[in-house]
Amino acid sequence: MSDFLYTVRNYCPADFNNYVQFNIEVEKVEPTGYCVSAEVIAEKLHRPNYSPEQDLFIAETGGCIVGYLDITPELKIGRIILNCLVHPDHRRRGLASKIFGCALFRAKELGAKIAQVNIPQDSKVAKIVLSKLGFKFVRRFLQLRLDIDEVHWPDINQFTLDYRHLQSGEEDILTQLQNRSFAGNWGYNPNTVKEIVYRTHLNYCSPEDIILVSNGDKVVGYCWVLITHEATTDERRGQIRMLGVDPRYRRRGIGKRVLLAGLDHLKNKGLRIVELTVDSENNAACALYQSAGFKIWASSLWYEKVID
Repeated sequence: MSDFLYTVRNYCPADFNNYVQFNIEVEKVEPTGYCVSAEVIAEKLHRPNYSPEQDLFIAETGGCIVGYLDITPELKIGRIILNCLVHPDHRRRGLASKIFGCALFRAKELGAKIAQVNIPQDSKVAKIVLSKLGFKFVRRFLQLRLDIDEVHWPDINQFTLDYRHLQSGEEDILTQLQNRSFAGNWGYNPNTVKEIVYRTHLNYCSPEDIILVSNGDKVVGYCWVLITHEATTDERRGQIRMLGVDPRYRRRGIGKRVLLAGLDHLKNKGLRIVELTVDSENNAACALYQSAGFKIWASSLWYEKVID
């Protein structure tokens, strides 16, 4: 089957059920462990600064969805992030290149300067496709894993810092702290309060899972954790989503303390395995996580294309 039999077009609301079914079918063939329920997908389609009718491209043949490419605009740092998925039965037929072409045209409309894609390190086909499309490798991220039972627990109560959970109405505090903590980090797009409100109210999130650390009346650090479910086994795992310390309070051991507070919260929830992703070139963060016992179990690669 040649690529001219494929149609690439913008998503429309009437596609929703077929789009969900496509994701479920591919997850069965190539399990990732991610939840692909209708509820989770609907939440993703309604994220801030995103229009599925403009930023989601559907590939179909014979009236059936066989692939898509999703654009996440992060225009404050001049980039878009591309997420492409093609059904295994329709790969190596030029379809990915065709979808990417549509996405890059949309990127120019948005005024983005670069397009980036994140792929598993062992994805040989993706590397070949991206290379042909003019993408170049720019960064490696590590996926770390920890067995909480192996953590050496100091007496957290010996510290003078106060720990509490995020309260409703404090999203602006978290937004400001997160933006200060990650300012200048590779790939970080400053968040808005609207984006933080959206993320803290997702189906799988809870303000209780965002731990704030205070020094007196100042919030100086936080640990944002999630509890995920392996789709195929329903195994529950903990995940460190974000961990930050106000730059004005670094080099005081606060990072280690807030990390342990987050792990303690997950342990009390009955979790044993905890995972996180970190930039391989963020030496301070890598050292922090390794000091707690995290080990590398996988990695992913970021590829980039300059949009001219």
